Amino acid sequence: MLFRRKPPEAAATPATPAKQEEKQGFFSRLRAKLNRGNSWLTYDLADLFRGRKIDAEILEELESRLLTADVGIEATEAILSSLQKRVARNELQDVAALITALRAAIVEILAPCAQPLVIDEDRAPYVILVVGVNGSGKTTTIGKLARRLTDAGHSVMLAAGDTFRAAAIEQLNVWAERSGSDFAAQQAGADPGAVVFDAIQSAKSRRTNILLADTAGRLHSQSHLMEELKKVKRVIQRVDPTAPHEVLLVLDANQGQNALSQAIQFNDAVGVTGLVLTKLDGTAKGGIVVAIARRLKLPIRFIGIGEQAEDFGEFDALAFATALVEGPKK
Repeated sequence: MLFRRKPPEAAATPATPAKQEEKQGFFSRLRAKLNRGNSWLTYDLADLFRGRKIDAEILEELESRLLTADVGIEATEAILSSLQKRVARNELQDVAALITALRAAIVEILAPCAQPLVIDEDRAPYVILVVGVNGSGKTTTIGKLARRLTDAGHSVMLAAGDTFRAAAIEQLNVWAERSGSDFAAQQAGADPGAVVFDAIQSAKSRRTNILLADTAGRLHSQSHLMEELKKVKRVIQRVDPTAPHEVLLVLDANQGQNALSQAIQFNDAVGVTGLVLTKLDGTAKGGIVVAIARRLKLPIRFIGIGEQAEDFGEFDALAFATALVEGPKK
């Protein structure tokens, strides 16, 4: 078993004004990167229907855009129903009012899910089990989260529970070095449960605040691998019956409605307590976030909009809805 102690100077608590500036910068990048080009929901809508009152044609066009953006049938129907009622009551007189109401309707769906990750310091180590399919950005998410936590003054250990790929262990080791985290690993092919079990024991003895446990990427449809994931969770509970304290599911937003299927099946298998939506800067249709929020109502902890560490931030319902509906800031 390989363990490495992070340098004592690695963790530092940043000043509050700097944190606020970082948050604003992330929101600005979100608006610039989400649904790039002409793919935001209301692109050219005001020009197409300038001077017209809201009618069936306009609502049909909006419905088509919601579905194309991966908002999904269930969420689209809920949003359109709300807007149609307001139109019937003569509350929405033009496209500008419709856009404002659309943003509000999306915020209403997203707001209950905008729940930041809160570390219970009475539980040490606070065990975060990170799961997801191959290519979702799981290991990168762990690295970015580790950096965020160490910057906030926490001591962190990364456990290389993905033992099927030597490259995954090496990649996690790099992130541990970058973030100043401890690192726990065994040789490739080792039992994932054993790796995580030993890592928790080590974290306890070192009084480490947080353990981030990586797991092998697996398709949600591979039942035998999902069973193995359940086994890892059971092994964790032998050390601490209250753990894992967070089961964080990483979803690639480019997967569209398939990401919703993944969330449903991972939740059924291991009880997901938080979500991370990654790759929202690519060809992703950001509406999938709305579909997942409407269907599962699971907390959305973070979103990723790029490869850099600063392209990872807490989910904010209003900021996301604004970027999705209104596009880049003019």
